[in-house]
Amino acid sequence: MPKQPRRGVTTSQFWLRLRGQQMFAVIPTLLTLGNSACGFGSITYAAKVGPETASANNLYIAALLIFVAMIFDMLDGPVARLSRQTSGFGAQLDSLSDAISFGVAPAFLMLQFSHVFHPRVLWVIAVLYVLAAVLRLARFNVNKDEDESRRPFCGLPSPAAAGTVASLVIINPAHSDLAGVFTQQTRWLADLLTSATAGFVPVATLIVACLMVSRVPYPRAFSHHVKGRVSYQRLVKFVFILVVVAAFHELAMPLLFIYYVTSPVVRAAFAALSSAPATEAIDQDSGNGSGTESARHGDTTRGAPPTV
Repeated sequence: MPKQPRRGVTTSQFWLRLRGQQMFAVIPTLLTLGNSACGFGSITYAAKVGPETASANNLYIAALLIFVAMIFDMLDGPVARLSRQTSGFGAQLDSLSDAISFGVAPAFLMLQFSHVFHPRVLWVIAVLYVLAAVLRLARFNVNKDEDESRRPFCGLPSPAAAGTVASLVIINPAHSDLAGVFTQQTRWLADLLTSATAGFVPVATLIVACLMVSRVPYPRAFSHHVKGRVSYQRLVKFVFILVVVAAFHELAMPLLFIYYVTSPVVRAAFAALSSAPATEAIDQDSGNGSGTESARHGDTTRGAPPTV
């Protein structure tokens, strides 16, 4: 049979394919760069605030930009995998952007927001947070193949740590609204939150910094609750989250982040405490068993007839 002539690719088709690949490759990069831009914007808005000219509006915008950076960070990876344009360049660019948006920006936001402690103490906490975020991102890059699987994160992810700090700053303007809208019975709650938030933000920053470099396993929130089949327990938890958000609005954000940060720590602590008595029981049983065997061996040796 005569060979069929091989159909070639026209020049127009070649350029269309090339432009399509370049477009798909550019979109994840633009999303990652948007992450960096939001982080830098958060720093610039927080820098407008000083101890004498404090403006809650600027800090509110700075905290919101951290959440916008989280949205960009959440989208760039799936878009790159969907377009099959994942590369080492994109991974390194994503880590550098995360270092700005989720490392430097939250630390600087904490410095500008809280003036309860001594400035040197606040500066040390901010430096520890930045160093912990950089170490967390470096460990993620080294263990990239393991972290990209369905297994949980090793340590608190840097976006969750930044979201915890930013959510505590966001609820501060909501305290006055809470005091004005509700009755006098709830006004004490607004006053309490207003006075407690400024002192709790540095403590929370130090806690999440330690958890970022820890070995506590944290679930992947998006894939854990959205992807695949959802169990009845997860569905109830998701409905509960929606109810909390609809009822408390801005106040729901720190509650959800604090739950995500603390629940794996509590589970790990309960697992360690429950395994410790079992380990001690095994050690005692093994010790008693070895002593019994030694005594039995001694009795047998003493009762045995002498050898000739």
